[in-house]
Amino acid sequence: MQQPPKSPQRVGIIGNNAFSIINFRLPLMREIAARGHQVFAIAAEFDADSVALLAENGISAIPMSLSRTGLNPFRDARDVFNLVKTLGELRLDTVLAFTIKPVIYGMIAASLARVPRRHALIAGLGYAFGDTERPSLKRRVLHAIARTLYTIALGRAHNVFMQNPDDVEDFARMHIVGPEKMVLVNGTGVDLAAWPQLVPVTVPVTFLLAARLLAEKGIHDYVAAAKTIKASAPHSRFLLLGGLDSNPNGISRTQVEQWVADGLIEWPGHVPVRPWLAQASVYVLPSYYREGIPRSIQEALACGLPVITTNSPGCRETVVQGENGFLVAPRESEQLVQAMQHFIDDPRRIVDMGRQSRLLAEQRFDVRVINARMLEVMEL
Repeated sequence: MQQPPKSPQRVGIIGNNAFSIINFRLPLMREIAARGHQVFAIAAEFDADSVALLAENGISAIPMSLSRTGLNPFRDARDVFNLVKTLGELRLDTVLAFTIKPVIYGMIAASLARVPRRHALIAGLGYAFGDTERPSLKRRVLHAIARTLYTIALGRAHNVFMQNPDDVEDFARMHIVGPEKMVLVNGTGVDLAAWPQLVPVTVPVTFLLAARLLAEKGIHDYVAAAKTIKASAPHSRFLLLGGLDSNPNGISRTQVEQWVADGLIEWPGHVPVRPWLAQASVYVLPSYYREGIPRSIQEALACGLPVITTNSPGCRETVVQGENGFLVAPRESEQLVQAMQHFIDDPRRIVDMGRQSRLLAEQRFDVRVINARMLEVMEL
């Protein structure tokens, strides 16, 4: 969707790390470059391969220091100071930051560096805004800090892209940012040509969950459901893809390896998801994490897999109940079992619902349409 360039600009995209900025924002950065602008990917942990990949697409890699987790005020202050210096040296016209720390520190740094146009993307509210029913003291403290910092940072943004209506409502209700600044987009989106429709596996019925190994992603519920289903359908498969995470609610290697030893799941670790989607019947994400719109579900929809996920913010946007899958209540492993049992009892539903998933991906989650909307708002 190449457009004639407006006056060329110097555009910085700020993310956590090289993997994240390439995995989630490469199509957007590529489109900005194709429109004649100079693009700088600003993140931590660049290696030679990631630098080369970005260069092939006309994008410059700019290393920065930023701790993804933790609240060390001295390190964070140093990182903000260095980011101000970097943004000033780059002489940017426009900046877009995504994920919590790049958004907070990026908007503050871009304001101090006098970047004329500043945009933020809230791809879900994450750990600090989760578990509102029974928050721990630590989570309440993190929520208060995150809410305050978001309010300060987003006050310096010209636009704030949000990925689901629940997040829009919550940020307006908490007076973090005014509704006039918020722009709703349908998630990150998927390159539908790069993620073609597959023929789902029906024998054996194979469930797949791909996520960071956090409790809030519903991993425990998924394993509990696997135990129940396998008691009556022992040949069914349960695949779990994802790496260990340093988040406070990360699941330990010992626990995951015990599930594997018990024959409940298969765990290849943090691996490319595409080859495993080709082995799957149904994609499952029983998350109660504050998602944006999960990219993993969007990819599963594009590949033509039915989806079972929770009736919670972000996740509920990906399923039309009973048409392309099922929505279940968060933390309800019994409901999860019931949804899975539909496919065990009648595998023909796998193919029929999978077709509806692909149609939904085409209607809502085409990355070209989503990126075009963002660039229209950013005036690029």
